Amino acid sequence: MNVLVLGGGGREHSLCWAIKQNPRCDTLYCAPGNAGIAEVAICRELDICDRIQVSEFCKRKEIEFVVVGPEAPLAHGIADALRSDGLLVFGPGQAAASLETSKAFTKGICDSAGISTARYAVFDDPEKARAHVRECELPVVVKDDGLAAGKGVTVARSATEAIEAIDSIFDKQDGGRNAPDALVVIEEFLDGEEASFFVLTDGETVLPFGTARDYKRAFDGDSGPNTGGMGALSPAPAMTTEVVQRALDDVIHPTLDQLRRRGIRYQGVLYAGLMIRNGHPSLLEYNVRFGDPECQVLMIRLGAQAFDAMHACAKGTLRDTRVNWAPDHAITVVMATRGYPGRVVNGSAIKGLDRISATSSFRVFHAATARSRDGLTATGGRVLNVTVRSDSAPGARRTVYESIGQIDWQQGFFRSDIGK
Repeated sequence: MNVLVLGGGGREHSLCWAIKQNPRCDTLYCAPGNAGIAEVAICRELDICDRIQVSEFCKRKEIEFVVVGPEAPLAHGIADALRSDGLLVFGPGQAAASLETSKAFTKGICDSAGISTARYAVFDDPEKARAHVRECELPVVVKDDGLAAGKGVTVARSATEAIEAIDSIFDKQDGGRNAPDALVVIEEFLDGEEASFFVLTDGETVLPFGTARDYKRAFDGDSGPNTGGMGALSPAPAMTTEVVQRALDDVIHPTLDQLRRRGIRYQGVLYAGLMIRNGHPSLLEYNVRFGDPECQVLMIRLGAQAFDAMHACAKGTLRDTRVNWAPDHAITVVMATRGYPGRVVNGSAIKGLDRISATSSFRVFHAATARSRDGLTATGGRVLNVTVRSDSAPGARRTVYESIGQIDWQQGFFRSDIGK
């Protein structure tokens, strides 16, 4: 079948790579893609949030299956539009995507279902939010209610830091959502071990689809500002068999039950960010797509079978699907442009990738790259995902950092403690 993947980052490169391994995939398209994705798929420039543009492209290219990578097109209802055209789509509809597009909505689901989560308050008035944090026990967590590209969360160690985060969300001139109905969610700080838990669901069946640990801070030792993610490992050490079952029973199933009661069918991947304390998971937040860079470690572990599971999810036949996990480990390390997650200068040259041989257990997934006559250049903040699968976590870690040592990129930086 002809397949279209929407997105152009490292997550989408890993999805395209896994899909292309499967013989059921005929022609693979990706919009907009990047230099790395172009090696495995036909890239096309499309506005992936434009329902009409994407729909017409699918008709012209006889696309049968669409995999939606990032959250923005889901928030714009692209899955609903394509399903109405009769296409199979991997990704939830606009109403179900509210689990990510509104943290306040998710908190309401938790309240209704009795799901363990941090105590919270929601504000649409900055002065009331500022007054609240002055009374809070520190540290406190300040979140932009809406989409923020993985960077809308501040763990504030002081009231001053919390107020700065609140002001940045409401400030129409500086990084806010530039909307009069902006909301901020203020939560108590939960400690423990953080983990990412992924499940597929077709609206009825729930299939566990792997665990990972994400490293959000920019620098070694979990220091520096929050980023979209500087690395990941899979499986997550905290997600034992018992914790996975508790997460299913106490978090995932109650959430999906609440959605059904509201007339919302969830079809796609559901990503729960969890905090594990004494073997008990609490929900930090939901994402309605694969994490980035967690997707990279999941895809290199799953390979071609990821396509079969995603297709069954879209088709509604997940009850007949199984995932065969090898007893392996995977690590990905993000190489980013200096200055990230702040302002970066694009166009720096990346050399040395041609010296590294890609295999089924080693890939460099591209997140923000372009090719010109002068070679490969960086086009964003997070640029490369050096990803390794091995029999052991130490083996994967050793190989990933040896490989990074062969990449010549003067403007790049990375964390040296992923998986340590």
